[in-house]
Amino acid sequence: MFSWWQAIILGIVEGITEFLPISSTGHLILSSRLLNLPPSEFLTSFEITIQLGAILAIVALYWRSLLMNWEIIKRLIVAFIPTALIGLLLYKLIKNVLLGSTTVVLWSLLLGGIILIIFELLHKEKPQAVNEVGRISYRQSFIIGLFQSLAVIPGVSRAAATIIGGLLLGLRRKTIVEFSFLLAVPTMLAATGWDLIQSASSFSADQFGWLAVGLVVSFVTALVSVKWLLNYIQKNTFVAFGVYRIALAVFFWWLVIK
Repeated sequence: MFSWWQAIILGIVEGITEFLPISSTGHLILSSRLLNLPPSEFLTSFEITIQLGAILAIVALYWRSLLMNWEIIKRLIVAFIPTALIGLLLYKLIKNVLLGSTTVVLWSLLLGGIILIIFELLHKEKPQAVNEVGRISYRQSFIIGLFQSLAVIPGVSRAAATIIGGLLLGLRRKTIVEFSFLLAVPTMLAATGWDLIQSASSFSADQFGWLAVGLVVSFVTALVSVKWLLNYIQKNTFVAFGVYRIALAVFFWWLVIK
């Protein structure tokens, strides 16, 4: 049975992890498993919908870029197209199969962690790397969108996929991190809106209340997480996140699937 304190815990998990390269969806699925929440259509919708709270934190922090800079908006539209198409085509597979698989999450966390570490050890940022979001080309935007679409697999991490894609395309670390933040807004608004259209009619009043709590908690937590990450990347790579992903996957294999 779902409860208020479980909604709060999942909201905190979402807010902390949404913009870090460690997969918020994967963490929500694993957290639900630890909380002994039985799989249900509402739980899956909850895990999708509370991401909107974290996204609203980006709107609060970057509203000028989102509402007043048309050059950035055009690039976000181009980057959003691949994920929108893939998400629509694979919606039922994602919600009914992938989001219910702990095994998929753990393999994605493990392999993603290894890839993240290897990439960071090999990657060298070039002096001419793109240093402003508004200077990202439309081609780069579209390819970043393709990388983001890999995150339909839970555990991959939308943030990790877009950041690695951007760094491969010659963007500075801070530039692609900020673009990843902004790209989350149309992506998660669309995902949340589409899921609510499909499922909201079956929710009870209590369930809408739990959604509201999760949204608010994830919003507040994400504000702190985003500011921390922007400071962290000034002097650090993402190797530590790769190590964390591997350790988390191994721990859950030992704890849950032993």
